[in-house]
Amino acid sequence: MANSDSLLMPIAIGIIMLGIGLNLEFDNFKTVFKKPKSMISGLVGQMIVVPLVAFIIAWIYPLDPIYKVGLVLIAACPGGTASNLVTYILKGKTELSVSLTTINSFIIVFSIPLIVQLALNVFLGKDQPVDVSFSSTAGEVTSTVLLPVLVGMTINHYKPEFTSKLREPLRYILPAILLLVFGYVLFSTDKDTFGVSEFVQLAVPGLLLNLAVMMISFLALKRILKSRESIYTIAIEMGLQNSALAIFIATNVIENNQMALIAVVYSSFSFFSTFIIAWIYKYRVSKNNKS
Repeated sequence: MANSDSLLMPIAIGIIMLGIGLNLEFDNFKTVFKKPKSMISGLVGQMIVVPLVAFIIAWIYPLDPIYKVGLVLIAACPGGTASNLVTYILKGKTELSVSLTTINSFIIVFSIPLIVQLALNVFLGKDQPVDVSFSSTAGEVTSTVLLPVLVGMTINHYKPEFTSKLREPLRYILPAILLLVFGYVLFSTDKDTFGVSEFVQLAVPGLLLNLAVMMISFLALKRILKSRESIYTIAIEMGLQNSALAIFIATNVIENNQMALIAVVYSSFSFFSTFIIAWIYKYRVSKNNKS
């Protein structure tokens, strides 16, 4: 990948996170940590439930072993920029979404090697250590997620009149940027070795993972949390994994481009499927509350 190509993803993510930060206030995060039930529920869902469901699907669904590992790898990479964006568009608890992303971004330094190593042993029988550098991962998270959000929040704090004018246009601009990035990743894939049948074969288990974890979250969280915004925010975080990170780990850390294909396929539909499911839940609950 050329240097300009490798810069595309972090620059686009940084711009999106800056836009999200423009809509946040520092007091939002104080509220999240004062009421930790939502945070704990989200972390348990992302770190335990999603990988467990992925292992079950990979065990049952007929796939090449390398793709089974790829599916588990997706599950080990909790929601990133895309989940923050879907939450923002649907007017969920963006501060909860960003807080989960931020905390998870440091937990995964330890969790991804463990989960992926287990998947390699179970499905490939390989003792192939997975090395995820804490310093490089933390640096990437800081530069592409934390700093842009903090800059946006600072601008919003000192120039609220300016940011209020940007909020409506950003609801259309930010998704467009993310879709361009996903489109670039998808269409840069080698079409000679990856056709429609392969796409469908890999899309089915990815879609099953997406649907299953969101349904589990809706059913479980309504017994734990009272806030419907918190429920569908956590469901979005569980349903929409960080496919960009999964692609990076497969290609750069494990050095297996074939393993990355399922993450490429997943990225092509998961944004839309997660958005639609969360939208249906949000407006179905709103309608029931009014009736």
